[in-house]
Amino acid sequence: METCEQEASDGAQEGAEVNAQYLQQLKDLAIPEDEAKKALILTGNISAEEAAIFYFDSLENQNPDSDDDDTYFKMVFVVNTDLSMGVGKIAAQVGHGAVGLYQLMLKDSKTKEMVEKWEEYGAKKVVLQGSSTAHLMELQALALSMDIPSYLVQDAGRTQIAAGSHTVLAIMGEEEMVNKVTGKLKLLN
Repeated sequence: METCEQEASDGAQEGAEVNAQYLQQLKDLAIPEDEAKKALILTGNISAEEAAIFYFDSLENQNPDSDDDDTYFKMVFVVNTDLSMGVGKIAAQVGHGAVGLYQLMLKDSKTKEMVEKWEEYGAKKVVLQGSSTAHLMELQALALSMDIPSYLVQDAGRTQIAAGSHTVLAIMGEEEMVNKVTGKLKLLN
């Protein structure tokens, strides 16, 4: 049985236009197109970030098997946009961040359990924009102060940027806690 809100949103979705760039960003996050359109419409086409938050929140609220005690985890990558890296370089650096943080967390029994639960609930990953090396370091310091695992990628300097440049900060933890560190940052586009 559909709720009034669902019926209204279904009706609104048929005639409403959505921002094509935001829609593509949501599809890049593996959100089904129809769900992405619905989320954009229901959040007023404000941004891909708002629609993604709405979509993922609604998934959590719809899960009949979830207990109130369930905790969701996510891995976030903050890219240093001050470095003018190409798309391939960014992808490689995010990959280094994912592998580095994952390996680090598997070494500790407390964080290993966190990784297992993260994998169980879909291994949510988000890539965001950081403004500079100082910004990444501030975010890492905040994450560390909150006992959130982090991994800061330093480039070897073989291609586009200088050796030792801080390219990506990877953090993973309870979604609510991670949002306190990175919740105001924009998606990388």
